Amino acid sequence: MQEHHIIDIHTHTFPDAIAHQTVTSLEGRSHTHSFSDGTVKGLSERIREAGVSLAVVQPVVTNPLKTEKINRAAAEVNEHTQETHVFSFGGMHPDTPNYKQELRLIKELGLKGVKLHPAYQQVAFNDIRYQRIVGCAEELGLITLVHGGIDIGIPGEWASPRQTRLLYEAVQPKKLIVAHMGGWQLWEEAEDYLADTDLYFDTAFSLGTVAYQEDFPKESRVKQLSKEKFTALVKAFGAERVLFGTDSPWSDHKEQIGLIESCKLSDEEKAAILGGNARKLLEL
Repeated sequence: MQEHHIIDIHTHTFPDAIAHQTVTSLEGRSHTHSFSDGTVKGLSERIREAGVSLAVVQPVVTNPLKTEKINRAAAEVNEHTQETHVFSFGGMHPDTPNYKQELRLIKELGLKGVKLHPAYQQVAFNDIRYQRIVGCAEELGLITLVHGGIDIGIPGEWASPRQTRLLYEAVQPKKLIVAHMGGWQLWEEAEDYLADTDLYFDTAFSLGTVAYQEDFPKESRVKQLSKEKFTALVKAFGAERVLFGTDSPWSDHKEQIGLIESCKLSDEEKAAILGGNARKLLEL
């Protein structure tokens, strides 16, 4: 696998002091199992075992007043990237005060990108506040990664493909990655609304099976994309616009790499998805 220089564009970690408590709480909310302990050290060990060259952390800001603190902590993670192979983006909230100043700080800190999560932030993605953040990020040359589709632990549509389309038409971003293949559990809509854009998409938490807790009722479980449907979606979007992501700690790296390797795609398409596209976008 290593010859691909695999890059995982979509992972999550939490400060060591609260990682166990946070992962346990999220497992309870989503009725799933995690595959790592939620720390940078744990993620670093998992990617090393799987032959992943770099994992990109996507911080979710739920309290707008903590935006700067979260972004400074992200920059500290990046001081150790040489040893850990873990690199963090910054995070933003639609209600972050002085959003332009905060995005400039993200740029100055060398974070390369910013994560948005409409479901956790309880604001629709086509809201003018997100439009302004994405537009300003574009002007600064920053990548934006947004959660796409339903969230497994939060009811409601906050980032449907239709809402993403509205933002796309308003802002015309060139460096926006829509997570979960454009819209978790809304994949037909993602193809309808987003295939003709020049958005990017990540594969995080879209392929394989959800690692549900054993006691969670079978009738309440949702299915991920089959390899056939995933491949069809890659073809609709164009392999050059799809980036490998795991949503770690919520997927297993080795399993996810194996699933993509076994899809009916060319070796060039697989290499692009597993790392080539991310390398270009991150300008590594």
